[in-house]
Amino acid sequence: MIFEGLADRLQETFKKLRGHGKLTEDDVNEAMREVRMALLEADVNFKVVKDFVKRVKERAIGQDVMEALTPAQLVIKIVNEELTELMGGSQSRINMSPNPPTIIMMVGLQGAGKTTSAGKLGLSLKKQGKRPVLVAADIYRPAAVTQLQVIGKQLDIPVFSMDPGTDAVTIAKSSLNYAFTHANDVVIIDTAGRLHINEELMQELKDIKGQVKPHEILLVVDAMTGQDAINVAESFNKDLGLDGLVLTKLDGDSRGGAALSVKAVTGCPVKFVGMGEKLEALEPFYPDRMASRILGMGDVLSLIEKAQETFDLNQAKEMEKKLRKDDFTLDDFLNQMQQIKKLGSLETIMGMIPGMGDIKKKLGDKELDLNGKEVRQVEAIIRSMTPKERSNTNIINGSRRKRIAAGSGTRVQDVNRLLKQFEEMRKMMKKVKKMQGGKKGLGGFKLPFLH
Repeated sequence: MIFEGLADRLQETFKKLRGHGKLTEDDVNEAMREVRMALLEADVNFKVVKDFVKRVKERAIGQDVMEALTPAQLVIKIVNEELTELMGGSQSRINMSPNPPTIIMMVGLQGAGKTTSAGKLGLSLKKQGKRPVLVAADIYRPAAVTQLQVIGKQLDIPVFSMDPGTDAVTIAKSSLNYAFTHANDVVIIDTAGRLHINEELMQELKDIKGQVKPHEILLVVDAMTGQDAINVAESFNKDLGLDGLVLTKLDGDSRGGAALSVKAVTGCPVKFVGMGEKLEALEPFYPDRMASRILGMGDVLSLIEKAQETFDLNQAKEMEKKLRKDDFTLDDFLNQMQQIKKLGSLETIMGMIPGMGDIKKKLGDKELDLNGKEVRQVEAIIRSMTPKERSNTNIINGSRRKRIAAGSGTRVQDVNRLLKQFEEMRKMMKKVKKMQGGKKGLGGFKLPFLH
């Protein structure tokens, strides 16, 4: 999970602070030492850490904090505000041209995920009602054009390419005529990368920039390269003048130093982050939401947005009716599980819910994976039941349990446990419904597969 080590360290530090009624300067100094170490271990740029700690310390040792009734909470608030500011303050959006088409140039080194990110960005803009076209201007990497065409076909987004041997500047320039004649209001140019920065690469990019005059130049960098990502961003910014960054593989980097450092070092905001390999997995970057997640405050807004994109509204209304009538079956539960799986890993979901971030610690080494073995086992057990058994678990006697276990490749004990926990869940839902007068709430609900 992104920022896992940093989040754990910071949350532990602030837990200790909360134990003090009044804070002394020594308490703050001790906490800031911990914060400094946590940031350095997360691979945050040394100078950025130094400036960050200095700013927080100056504010935290102020009279208002020392005399407050809950000084620890005020210190956490200051750290939250400064972390948000460090990552850019507010969400940085794509600069859309008032006179279409908006031209976006994707640049970066080879292997950073530029071509895939171009497709993901196209999909994101398509969902907003835009009509993007992808431009295959990477003429050096074998199969780069084919890769973009395959992505375009998958996403139903047109791809503009020219005959082999055509230079990249001509392709980029010709794509504008294509956009005008085909009513495409966004042109996304996938340019060539190299294994390292060199003059030849930069000259070609400068030539493309000079000819097409892009409204946005986005640098795609691999977050897992840490400090190297910052060095790459500095070089590209110096030569081309970047408008923003796309950080890929952020879900694979548990430290996250690049995301925290890049704005402070280069002045370029992170505009998007890649959180997975699926073509939908490009998310706008919200500094305030990311800061909240690091400090264990959750990110409810992102969770709601994900849920709105994922869940079928009519299905949700139908489910609510079933819950009110106490008509919730194993079929319904399986349905809900399929929908929740689309949100991502359970660990990610928990990280977005305030106060739930440390649940993994309580569960020890248990894998919080919605595609994991335990979840697949639950699905197999339910699918091995007849429609009658799924709608009325009371008819599942001993011989039926043996048949279900054999059909799902599990043990009878696994079937028994699922049925028992499903009944517990139904009882809990009834209690919550009574307590809240039918309002929605989770209460003490636990997922049957987390045993």
